[in-house]
Amino acid sequence: MDISIRPENENDFKIVENMIREAFWDLYKPGCVEHLIVHNMRESSDFVRGLDYVACDGNLIVGNIIYSKAKVINDKNEEFEVLCMGPLGVLPSYQKKGIGSLLMNYSIEKARQSGYKAIIIFGDSEYYKRFGFINNSEYDIQTSSGENFDAFMALELYNGSLRQVSGKFFASDSFETTEEELEIFEKEFPHKEKHVTETQFVN
Repeated sequence: MDISIRPENENDFKIVENMIREAFWDLYKPGCVEHLIVHNMRESSDFVRGLDYVACDGNLIVGNIIYSKAKVINDKNEEFEVLCMGPLGVLPSYQKKGIGSLLMNYSIEKARQSGYKAIIIFGDSEYYKRFGFINNSEYDIQTSSGENFDAFMALELYNGSLRQVSGKFFASDSFETTEEELEIFEKEFPHKEKHVTETQFVN
């Protein structure tokens, strides 16, 4: 298996959306919404086109990583721009082969070279700590509702880049979807049965 990474282009969009759908189907809820988030994000002013990559096995797209601009706002109403990573998806038959790690490491270095301050994510803390992510409580950063939990993590892209940053984190509106919007979008894809699975109840 010889995996290459390249920027996503418009001809990839529907292929990637279907791949993301396959990657997340029934994982966190019956069906999934991540393919709609990716679709909406590309049309948002928050979308970071220069950090949108696909992983390919030959001509087959097997993974995708996408970033959006986000912000942390402190109690003085000062705003600090950061990146938000996700969704990150890998085709099920290619999972657990290191492709997600390839996309993470490649895009982190590109984000660093582009001069961004930090990356904030919601994700599996055991998985993402291997890339240097730590809990946002270390930086006095909370969610938009003032919470903190294991999955809410940050990575400084240079030493001390979050030293002067604190407050509440606000992600792109692209992450906000409705069931009605999802139902309409789903009609563009082949029918798949939804199931309740054990992974949907893991915090």
